[in-house]
Amino acid sequence: MVGLQHEMSTEELLQGHLQVYHHFFSYIKSMALKCAAELGIPAAIHRRGGAATLRDIAADVALRQAKVPHLRRLMRVLTVSGIFAMKQQQPASSGEAVYTLTPASRLFVAGGEHDMSPMLRFLVHPTALTPFFSLHAWFRVDDEEEEEEPVAGGGGGGGAATSLFEMAHGFPRWEMTGRDAAYGAVLNDAMAADSRFVMDVVFREGGGDVFRGIGSLVDVGGGHGAAAAAVAAAFPHVKCSVLDLPQVVRKAPPDAGDVRFVAGDMFEYYVLHCFGDDDCVKILRRCKDAIPTRDAGGKVIIINMVVGSGSQSDIFKETQALFDLYMMYINGVEREEKEWESIISKAGFSAYKIMPILGFLSIIEVYP
Repeated sequence: MVGLQHEMSTEELLQGHLQVYHHFFSYIKSMALKCAAELGIPAAIHRRGGAATLRDIAADVALRQAKVPHLRRLMRVLTVSGIFAMKQQQPASSGEAVYTLTPASRLFVAGGEHDMSPMLRFLVHPTALTPFFSLHAWFRVDDEEEEEEPVAGGGGGGGAATSLFEMAHGFPRWEMTGRDAAYGAVLNDAMAADSRFVMDVVFREGGGDVFRGIGSLVDVGGGHGAAAAAVAAAFPHVKCSVLDLPQVVRKAPPDAGDVRFVAGDMFEYYVLHCFGDDDCVKILRRCKDAIPTRDAGGKVIIINMVVGSGSQSDIFKETQALFDLYMMYINGVEREEKEWESIISKAGFSAYKIMPILGFLSIIEVYP
């Protein structure tokens, strides 16, 4: 090991050094984006017609003049990482840069129909981040305490008894929402924002086909009903209900439109990527028992990730891989098509169709 550095050229050493420091500082990008969203920078640029100088931004978000040089450094990070774009003001002799919105920063214009700020606040919340400081210890604990249980297939299960979240906080995530009202509100706001975004894309790209022939829809684990309300508004003929845990239903908003809320027990959580394979099969079997035949229009609609489906760009593949590792904190897992096919078949369904029309997510229609 002493001579390892001599096995690489100076160019390789420096490239490796650059790469690991880029990796080290990746969290700074998330913190910088959080700072910009909380200061209201995307909205400030939007109010200026989509282009603003540093002085414009500072004035609009009420920063002191002494902070403008630091604002420039913040914007530099967010520009080189693609959140904002920058162009030189005309005439160029003025020297002032003009910052503009990109498709990414448009998603953080406060009050916009696609505002993803609530999801950002959730993902960088200290309660959500803390478990990952124990990731290495979690691997060790599982190895020692569950070594008598064989690993089947090396993936998909999310079957460890204690989740990373539980190891860090002492209880499951959903219990945390009852103990910490502020965290629960952050989580619910994030899920609602994500649902609104996803359902808008669904309606744009495939809503007519997905909801054709459906007379009623039950959103299993639909939280406060954002997705179901979007369906009810777009398709008034569809009777929409939300089935979720009693403590979630009790806090459902009164202005959810024509959505009916039903308290029920669907294990601990609702999205299939939060469960191991065996529990997913049980959930899908319950869904199958509750829907009519395929000829009568019965189907289960899953909005989830299909790893490897969709674009093959580096950012796409990396986002899917990161999302999968993130889901480990509650013993969740993102699945490849062959893994989805296995649990769908074990649940007794006859066929399925994958539509990769939601970016790194897909719509999966499952037929009885």
